[in-house]
Amino acid sequence: MSTRTAVITGASAGIGAATARALANAGFHVVLGARRLEKLQPLAEELSGTAYRLDVTDADSVASFVDRIPECHVLVNNAGGARGLDRVEHADEERWRWMWETNVLGTLRITKALLPKLLASGDGHVITVTSIAGHEVYDGGAGYTSAKHAQSALHRTLRSEHLGDPLRLTEIIPGMVETEFSINRFDGDTERAAKVYEGVTPLTAEDVAEVIAFAATRPPHVNLDQIVLKPRAQYSGSRVHRE
Repeated sequence: MSTRTAVITGASAGIGAATARALANAGFHVVLGARRLEKLQPLAEELSGTAYRLDVTDADSVASFVDRIPECHVLVNNAGGARGLDRVEHADEERWRWMWETNVLGTLRITKALLPKLLASGDGHVITVTSIAGHEVYDGGAGYTSAKHAQSALHRTLRSEHLGDPLRLTEIIPGMVETEFSINRFDGDTERAAKVYEGVTPLTAEDVAEVIAFAATRPPHVNLDQIVLKPRAQYSGSRVHRE
């Protein structure tokens, strides 16, 4: 049996890097994409994988990336993120634009480009990492929650449109995960980012990656449509028990 290929976006850190390790350990050849090639290359060497620069907000970058991939069995849409925590009345349109470009249009671009190769594999699988923010709302989060709702809707529509095709679709819906997410959201303010996880044991990138690898290694007839995972101490995006 030939080695199956898994493509992971946003693979330079956090959930993406952990997923690359988990899928490589599960026997996949991993193709890693992210803007920070200097971080990707050591990881690819460690995992005997392949690293290419990828900016999902740039159509030319996506096309160049996909052209270099001969086959694809699993696509993990992980690239994304949040910017700011502003109420609607103080919304920064540039931050909103970045969130929609990255989370929604970025997912659209890479998925659309790889769909022919996923279908040609005879057992394709699109795994999209959204968020509980794609299924609820919270104060200050409208830019991010709206983008994640749209990303989730895109993913679920694909599930319907490709019913009957050799393509599985799994939405991974994490709650609080301690990665670079909050540092990026707050423009590098590490003190503010640390307060997000104060008094709570959050999920780790590895926790999420294990779930992704589990979904990716089910038999071809098994489709795990949605998997929600949160820390034990988290009920929702706005309700957390802190010690």
